[in-house]
Amino acid sequence: MSNDPNRKTRTWTLGILGVLAIFVAGVVFAGAFNWGLEYTNRTEFCTSCHSMQTNLNELQEKMHWKSVSGVHAGCADCHVPKDFKNKMIAKVMAAKDVYHEIMGTIDTPEKYEARRLQMAEAVWAKMKASGSRECKSCHSFAHMDFSEQDKFARRKHQNADDRGQSCIDCHKGIGHKLPKDAAEDGEEEKPAEDKAATEEKPAEAAASEPAPAAAPAGDAQPATEAPKAADQPAGSTEEPKKDDKQG
Repeated sequence: MSNDPNRKTRTWTLGILGVLAIFVAGVVFAGAFNWGLEYTNRTEFCTSCHSMQTNLNELQEKMHWKSVSGVHAGCADCHVPKDFKNKMIAKVMAAKDVYHEIMGTIDTPEKYEARRLQMAEAVWAKMKASGSRECKSCHSFAHMDFSEQDKFARRKHQNADDRGQSCIDCHKGIGHKLPKDAAEDGEEEKPAEDKAATEEKPAEAAASEPAPAAAPAGDAQPATEAPKAADQPAGSTEEPKKDDKQG
């Protein structure tokens, strides 16, 4: 067995360099991987396919794209989970979109409309299964100010958990056009009393305003004045009345 100290030194040196190389490669891979995830989450990337232009045009007409407060939601905010595991699953499942783009499944308005309900129901089922997880990353029952909501919305939101409902049960079509034959399972017409309560608010506000003060009696103007003689229309046969006083 050789006891050459130089050989041991070279072995240690190569071992350290190998570990450093693996570490650097890992850092580069992790950085590239995270950059790839971030890049593919951009709305510009998601809608770069021709088929997705319809989705983009519809989203741009909704409040999630442009709002008074400036809050903006893109494709990934609604369709890509935040946690790593479910995010990876969503990325793998997104391969089907590439397949359908290549096959031209929805590359015309007619084809798109024919499959709109099928595509929407698949997304709704995914959101229902997750309890509207992505919606709740921005909208939380715990942080809602129910006092600012009307009676109907307040009751629906406060009792949603007890009824096993989540956002997607009542808010279908919130980001894209609602399919013509879609069934709104969780949506229901506002009860008459709730509508009345909402409509009464402007009336109550008007009733609470003070009535305008009446004009002073001395400032009142007569409704009409008798026409003066000089104001007789031209061509009138009626002669003005003479003064009874004698000069």
